[in-house]
Amino acid sequence: MRVTHHTKLVLSVLLDAPAEEVYGFELSRASGLPSGTIYPILRRLEDEGWLASRWEDISQEQEGRRRRRYYRLTGDGALSAREAITAQEQGLRLLVPGWVA
Repeated sequence: MRVTHHTKLVLSVLLDAPAEEVYGFELSRASGLPSGTIYPILRRLEDEGWLASRWEDISQEQEGRRRRRYYRLTGDGALSAREAITAQEQGLRLLVPGWVA
């Protein structure tokens, strides 16, 4: 899978706590990306098996808000994310003299 700059930002946030579940707005806030960018990335990562997701089980009326969809890296997804980010950083080191991650 091709890892774009935006995808790398999302993966970096998820890798900060790979076993934790995060909902879309949290990812948007932490990565600095708008929701219109976040959700297609999340869908693609889930389709590739890098993420698992679930809907929050709440009463929307009692909570006074819509339910959230939570995302977390799968074991393979965390490994693939680390490999993709490392490969991209190594490629940048070759292209840009003096570049440090």
